[in-house]
Amino acid sequence: MKTGKLVKNIHLLSLMGTGSMSVLTFLFSAILYRFLTIEEVGIWFFFQTSLSFLDMFRQGFLSTAFVKFYAGAAFKRQRELIGSTWIILGSITLVAVIVNLILFLFMDHISDESLRNFINYFSFNFIASLPMIIAMCLAQAQLRFDRLLSIRLTQMSVLIISFVVLIFFKQNNLQQLMYINIFASLCTSVRCIFKGWTGMQYIRFTKKQAIYELFNFGRYTVGTIISANLFNVTNATLINFILGPSSLAIYNLGTRLMEIVEIPLRSFVATAMPTLSKYYNLGLKHEVILTTQKYIGTITLSLIPALAFALFFADLAMGIIGGSQYYHSPAGHTAGNIFRLFVLFALFYPADRFLAVMLDAIHKPEINFRKILIMLCVNLSVGGIGLYLLQNIYVIVFANTLPVLIAVALSLKAVNKHYGLFKLPAAYRIGAREILQALKQPWKNE
Repeated sequence: MKTGKLVKNIHLLSLMGTGSMSVLTFLFSAILYRFLTIEEVGIWFFFQTSLSFLDMFRQGFLSTAFVKFYAGAAFKRQRELIGSTWIILGSITLVAVIVNLILFLFMDHISDESLRNFINYFSFNFIASLPMIIAMCLAQAQLRFDRLLSIRLTQMSVLIISFVVLIFFKQNNLQQLMYINIFASLCTSVRCIFKGWTGMQYIRFTKKQAIYELFNFGRYTVGTIISANLFNVTNATLINFILGPSSLAIYNLGTRLMEIVEIPLRSFVATAMPTLSKYYNLGLKHEVILTTQKYIGTITLSLIPALAFALFFADLAMGIIGGSQYYHSPAGHTAGNIFRLFVLFALFYPADRFLAVMLDAIHKPEINFRKILIMLCVNLSVGGIGLYLLQNIYVIVFANTLPVLIAVALSLKAVNKHYGLFKLPAAYRIGAREILQALKQPWKNE
C-alpha cells in the first residue's frame, strides 16, 4: 500500500493514536506500581479516574455537537462555532473551578486522603488543560487525527519523562506526581496555542445562536461520550470509600489490559459519528443501519482471538505491569481474575457503543441520556449494596456488566421504534463476511 494513502486513512490514524496512548499508559502504570506505594497508586488512580471523567464530560459536552455542525459548514459559520465552543467550555471550566473552591471550605471535615488530593489539585489541572481540550475537539472535527495523535503524545510523554526525572532525584512521591501532571497539561496547552490549533482568535466571532445550538444538542450527547468512562468513576468511588485505596490499586491493575478492547472501540467510535451522520443527512437509512452493523460485527468478532489469548496469560500480564510483588501473589491473582471476568463480558461493548453513536446520528440523543441515567442507577445500586454487604471486589464486575446488557436492549428497542429494523444477529453475520473478505483480499492481489 502507498505510504501516502496509509497515513491519510482516518481509521488508521485514530487507531494509531489510541494505540500509542495505551502503550504509554501501560508503561507509565508499570513505572508507578514499582516506584509508589500501593496506597499512593490507589489515590493516584482515584484522582485520575475522577479527573478524566470530568474532562470527558467537558469535552463530550461539545465534541459530537461540534463535529456535527462544523463538518461541511462555510468558513464564517465555522468561526462562529469555534468561538462559541470556547465560551461554552470556558464557562463549564469556570463553574467547575468555583464548585471546587467551595469544597475547599469543607476540607477540615474531609478525612479521606483520595478526596482531599482531588480537591487540592483538580482546579489547576482543569484550567491547564482547557486549550488542549479545545484543540482536540477542533482536530477531530477537521479529521486531523495526526494532530490529535501529536497532542496526546505530547502530554503523556512530558508526564512520563518528568516522573523519570523525579525518580532520578529520588523525589518520586504522590505530591510531586500531582505537580508534574499539571505541568504536562500546561506544556501541551501552550504548544497547541503557539501552533494555532486552538482557534482562540475566533472567540470574537461568537454568536448566541451558535452557543444555543451547540449547548442544546450537547446536553444530550454528552451521555454517549461519558458512558465509556462513567462506570470507571463510579467503580473507583465505591471501591475507594468501601474497600480502600489499596483495593482500588488492585482493581485498577486488573482493568489495565482492558485497553485491548478499548483501543479499537475508541478509534472506530471517533470515526463512526461523521460517517453515520453523513448517511443520515443524505436520507440513506439502509446505509446507516448496515454501517452500524458492520462496526458491531467486525469489531466484536475481531476481538475474540485477542481476548482468548489474554485469558490464558492474565497472571503473567499482572506481574509484568505491576511488578514482581503481583506475580503469583494473592493480589496478583485477584487482579488477574478481575481481568478475566471483564474480558468475558467485553464482547457486549461494541454493540453498546455503536448503537449509542447511531442514536446520536439519527437525532435521538435524549434516548441515550435517559439510558445513561438508568445504567448509572443500576451500577450504583448493585455495586454499592453488593460491595457493602459482601465486601468482595468481584461484585463490581457484575455491577458493570448488567447495565451494559440493559443498555443494548434499550438501544435496540429505540432504534427499531424510531428509525428502522435492526437485527443484532445480522450484525455478527455481516461482520464475519467482512472479515473473510478482508482475509481473502491479499490472496487475490498475488
